[in-house]
Amino acid sequence: MGVKGFVEGGIASIIAGCSTHPLDLIKVRMQLQGETNAPKPAAQTLRPALAFHTTSPGHIHVPRPPPAPVRMGPVAVGIRIVQQDGAAALFSGVSATILRQTLYSTTRMGLYDILKQKWTDPSTGNMPLARKIAAGLFAGAIGAAVGNPADVAMVRMQADGRLPVDQRRNYKSVVDAISQMTKNEGITSLWRGSSLTVNRAMLVTASQLASYDQIKETILDKGLMKDGLGTHVTASFAAGFVAAVASNPVDVIKTRVMNMKVEPGMAPPYSGALDCAMKTIRAEGPMALYKGFIPTISRQGPFTIVLFVTLEQNLGRDPRVKSGLMLY
Repeated sequence: MGVKGFVEGGIASIIAGCSTHPLDLIKVRMQLQGETNAPKPAAQTLRPALAFHTTSPGHIHVPRPPPAPVRMGPVAVGIRIVQQDGAAALFSGVSATILRQTLYSTTRMGLYDILKQKWTDPSTGNMPLARKIAAGLFAGAIGAAVGNPADVAMVRMQADGRLPVDQRRNYKSVVDAISQMTKNEGITSLWRGSSLTVNRAMLVTASQLASYDQIKETILDKGLMKDGLGTHVTASFAAGFVAAVASNPVDVIKTRVMNMKVEPGMAPPYSGALDCAMKTIRAEGPMALYKGFIPTISRQGPFTIVLFVTLEQNLGRDPRVKSGLMLY
């Protein structure tokens, strides 16, 4: 019973993850736009010994800061990736996505299903919303802890193409990425940003799975639609939107912390999640935490639809359960 939930949830997640990978890559690139973690040079307070062409005695020439980088929308980012590196670049890091879904989504979907089996009222077939949220929080946390190494590798592989050629990490595959990270940065680098990954996964799983079940149950109870493809697609898209709104700020911070390059003997650009959040808000404003929201919802919607439609159309459900998926 339990094993089937893990396997079927994992397969559906892998299909959904690979189908929407280009949108996820664009989201990561947008979340890194405008990142300012390089140390700024100190202001010049003394006049150089050899200075010429000053307009007045005592005038100090302070170089102008470089112009701010142009912010691009999701379509422009996608076009630029294709122009620079070819269409295949839209699937950079797809091997890491497969591993991440195998570890993370298989775990969270299987655990969520087990908890639903235990917490659903056998007489009514209903599960209270509070329990759905609790099940999602727990399942998401465990899944994220298991899948964090693949998540770090995926973010780095997706972000690599935005760097100058001489600064790229050039990971050949997710195995190569994990191997190089372990060799060059230590085994702990595989769990860099793990607290953020866990927080994001808890938000996504609780909002995505619980809202899907609740919305679907409401549609059926009110007789708005029959239990079929239309109901599954409607509930899936709504659940994807809720998950995107809830998780995007944590996702931006997670992406930046995981992608930061730590030079030997140098302080890291961010000391932690809170430091990254404060620096991002100070430099770019509060709305920077919603960078990449359009590709996030563009990915989260189809991902959730593919995920739940794949499960609903291929899995049997316990007749006692009115809402959600019972994967056995």
